[in-house]
Amino acid sequence: MIVFVILAVFIAGLMVGRTPEYLGKKIESYDVKMAMLSILIMTCTILIFAAIAVVKPYGTAGISNPGPHGLSQILYAYVSSTGNNGSAFGGLSVNTLWYNTSTAATQLLGRFFMVIPVLAIAGSLAKKKIVPESAGTFPVTGGLSAAC
Repeated sequence: MIVFVILAVFIAGLMVGRTPEYLGKKIESYDVKMAMLSILIMTCTILIFAAIAVVKPYGTAGISNPGPHGLSQILYAYVSSTGNNGSAFGGLSVNTLWYNTSTAATQLLGRFFMVIPVLAIAGSLAKKKIVPESAGTFPVTGGLSAAC
């Protein structure tokens, strides 16, 4: 959740021309880069494994309904695995060597590798000193930030 808060504060700060701060600490480019890296790890994991499964015959062999629904079956299996749930549509036969191995890899990447940039953000925020609010500070506690 902190990743999305950092991105929202940064984007809102860009839109109104104020310094992005959260909990009294300035959000800098390093924090935003780490937040984007965390999000990109998840999305690239999903898309790369789903693309391989759609193209290769061992990935399409488990589809019960070819066409757009078959693509949805494969995509959902990897989204669910990356999101740490590991479920799949009822029509997709995922009890194969390919799906067992690849969904396990996506769970590993989605569970552990996306945490590394988040820990880097935590370390960066822990090192920063709390700065007093000024006229250029974008407030994140109020109706204006809730509307963004």
